[in-house]
Amino acid sequence: MEALRQDDPRRFGRFTALARFHEGASAVRYVARDIASGEVALITAARPELAAVPAYRRRFQAEARTAERLAGGWVAPPLDTGEEPEPPADGPEPLWTAAGYVPALPLAEAIGIAGPLDERALRILGAGIAEILSRVHAAGAVLQGLAPGTVLLAADGPRLTAFGPLGAAASAEARPGGQLSVRLGYLTPEQIEGKEVSAASDLFVLGLLLAYAATGTTPFTEGPAEEAARRIAGDEPELDAVPEALRELITNCLAKDPVARPTAGTVAAELALEGAAGLARGGWLPERLAAAVADQEARVLALEAPEENPETPEKAPAPVSAEAPEPVEDTAAPQTAEGTAAPQPEDARPVDAPASPVETSVAPAPAGSPTTAEPEDVRPVDAPAPQEPAAPVAAGDGDIGEDRGTTRFLNTGPRPPQNDRPTTQLSLPPELVAPPGTVPAPVAQPVPPALPVAPVAPQQPGPTHGGPAPYPAAALPAGPAGSGGAGGGPMVSLPLPPAPAPVPDPAASRRTLLTIAAAAVGGLIVGGGSVAALGSGDTVAATDDKPAPKPRRALPGQPPEPRWIYTHPASESSPLTTAVWRDKLLVVTSESQASAVDLRTGKRLWQRADGAKGQAALAAGADLVFLASPSEFLWLSPKNGKVVHRVRYTDAFADLPGLAVGPLAGNSGPVVWFTGSHTVTVKAPKPKKGKKKGKDKEVVQAHFFAYDIVQRKELWRTPVPAGRAPGTPAYRVVVDRSADVLVRQDAVSLTAAEVKAAKGKGSIRSFDQKTGKLLWTKQYAAASPEAATGGDEDGTLYAAVGKDLQAFETDTTKPLWRVEGSDGSVFGTPLVAGPLIHTTERSQLVGAVERESGRLVWRRSTEVPGTGNAPSLTISGSEKTLIATDAVQVTAFSAADGERLWKFQDIGSADPKGATVSASYRALAAGETVVVQRDRAFYAFPVA
Repeated sequence: MEALRQDDPRRFGRFTALARFHEGASAVRYVARDIASGEVALITAARPELAAVPAYRRRFQAEARTAERLAGGWVAPPLDTGEEPEPPADGPEPLWTAAGYVPALPLAEAIGIAGPLDERALRILGAGIAEILSRVHAAGAVLQGLAPGTVLLAADGPRLTAFGPLGAAASAEARPGGQLSVRLGYLTPEQIEGKEVSAASDLFVLGLLLAYAATGTTPFTEGPAEEAARRIAGDEPELDAVPEALRELITNCLAKDPVARPTAGTVAAELALEGAAGLARGGWLPERLAAAVADQEARVLALEAPEENPETPEKAPAPVSAEAPEPVEDTAAPQTAEGTAAPQPEDARPVDAPASPVETSVAPAPAGSPTTAEPEDVRPVDAPAPQEPAAPVAAGDGDIGEDRGTTRFLNTGPRPPQNDRPTTQLSLPPELVAPPGTVPAPVAQPVPPALPVAPVAPQQPGPTHGGPAPYPAAALPAGPAGSGGAGGGPMVSLPLPPAPAPVPDPAASRRTLLTIAAAAVGGLIVGGGSVAALGSGDTVAATDDKPAPKPRRALPGQPPEPRWIYTHPASESSPLTTAVWRDKLLVVTSESQASAVDLRTGKRLWQRADGAKGQAALAAGADLVFLASPSEFLWLSPKNGKVVHRVRYTDAFADLPGLAVGPLAGNSGPVVWFTGSHTVTVKAPKPKKGKKKGKDKEVVQAHFFAYDIVQRKELWRTPVPAGRAPGTPAYRVVVDRSADVLVRQDAVSLTAAEVKAAKGKGSIRSFDQKTGKLLWTKQYAAASPEAATGGDEDGTLYAAVGKDLQAFETDTTKPLWRVEGSDGSVFGTPLVAGPLIHTTERSQLVGAVERESGRLVWRRSTEVPGTGNAPSLTISGSEKTLIATDAVQVTAFSAADGERLWKFQDIGSADPKGATVSASYRALAAGETVVVQRDRAFYAFPVA
């Protein structure tokens, strides 16, 4: 962290910049504060020269959307998108985003302060990043956002701050003609061979990152720079300094064959079975790093907003000119006591050379070209026409240096290892990426070492905080014009969000055919989207006419292929309730209608407006679907949704005029239980002689009902206390026993008088199965009104008491056993299945306990960082697979031993302007299928 420079922006919307946090290739991050509220944010601001490039703006916004969809856990939640209401008239509109500030150090800076991390810290770092990758990969996307400068170390665990190639770029430049060139800092064997990146590519980079964190260097640095590509593609990594317990896992991540690399879920589980958050409890950073993080936090709190036009004794260094670059003295270079430049350690990136082996180039569409939806994942394309290169902006090299326009805030200790060997730009040779059916261009002979591969503009020195390049760039053969010219090799194309398609031109036939895959960095739901092809100047034409995908090989941590995916139409209101009918239909209700989806095919069969706002569908016998709407009971045909029977509340309960039916409390076979209330007028008593008559009173009366949905008749009703306004109490059936039914009232529907009388304790009521008579009301230890409860037919009741889960004899309230929970956590609603009771906690732990003895059988983490609500539990029809759902992901466990089987996340639409999905997941079991719902999206996964 360093002081603001003279030309740094001072305002970002409601935030005032306080200090520079980190300088990257394409953006600068600032610590800023909302003066009005005191809220502190981390601002990522695009460099002005890049923000003016349309291709860069689209990519920046797409990566910001990805960050928004991944928010939570190890990704800081976004605070502002940086859309200015009044863009400046004298320049490009500022491009920035704001996320919540968390005191943390960039990984490269942390290594410079305290050296390589120990094994436990490495496990937490790797597991946290792998958990993020698992969420991205489950949606069919690739992150490409890992680098030492994009990973932060906070007191409670790691944080990721880049969500695509731009954020992790080693250098970026705006070229004449509106082109954007980005050089990636981390290269994989498949990229060297000209192949597409995949989820496995992220795992290779994760292996490089862990090796760097474990050793302070990277495993492919030894040897001449010009042979770097060969070493990456063919040599084995040097991992002798990596802790032995982690060496095999990192070696597997660095496998040359992408298929041989583990999945992100597998890496997360092997590094921290209890999850990164669980392993990090009690602290995880070495003492020096913990002190540095605390010092940073204190300094940020003490920072005051700078003056709008600060007076400085010396001007900040002027930007490097793209027209006529001039050599710039490297004022950040370390000096010896004699004043001469000190030799830099291995692994440094010289500031006057491109930092990374891969260059990506994007040309914007000409103005006026037709707009065509263009997915993001683009294959390599031929190099653009020769252009005069502008001065690149290099990412940090790990040197915590200073120039005359900066002030050091923190004594950062020794610098990361550096390398003073000159590096050169790496372009992929044409023969590696030539399209099928074309003759590769002859490979040019290697240029003499004294000649540069391409013209390189000197770069502005300055303080940097990024990590060193993972390996020096290699000089591969280039064409006559250099690697950036017409004779050079193709450059890796940067994936972009939807952009205008180029207009056809005669020269387009020379271009490489682009296959554009819909599953790209922006985040695409599994199985969705279409595939489009662009070639010979033709516009993009998307089609869904493609064969069904072949089931992929099952991999640890990877969710199975969905049997089908159904999306509720955007033209209709969002789903209110969902239910499975006899393992044949998925019945969805909304504000406007009820509809049914075939559980075999995922196709919608019918919709019926009569079922609008209906409650969860139930089976009324073998051939009818029962729905409770706000005004009537409905019995629908499962074939076409036609109303077969209807019973209006005004007819069925004529003696209770204006009856308002509450949520269904539960059901067993053909019997449903529910509460209802209506308002009656109580006449004022006749006044005594000479007294004025009092006013009549409106009183709410409530009842608890049992109703047979097969015989379509009321079984019984019993008066119960009215709830909080509007008066209908909300009951939930805890357990249905042969002689009685046990219910509890939701705390939100308790009246103020009931809350006061309960004195912080919740109650269970017992009603006779045949007559509805209230048999008893009991309290169980100190279980609160909000405490999760469950029960079984054998006479045991389970309740969350404090941080523990306790079992009681239902009829006597005698305690039987207790399972201790996590500190600061509480248990959620348990799930009884056979001899086990499955548990869930707010600390994201899921487990199994023997019902009879209370012995803990297993306990595992869902690996969701932080503490939210306890995951909801669903058991498969065979009771072999336990599904845990929360607001972040779906996690499948083996019910018997707790083996973590797979995870699934849907991070929303691939469209950068699409709505962000924030709804929690829900799971419904149907035979050998579990249907996962998130808002409008439904996925049918096969389960054991």
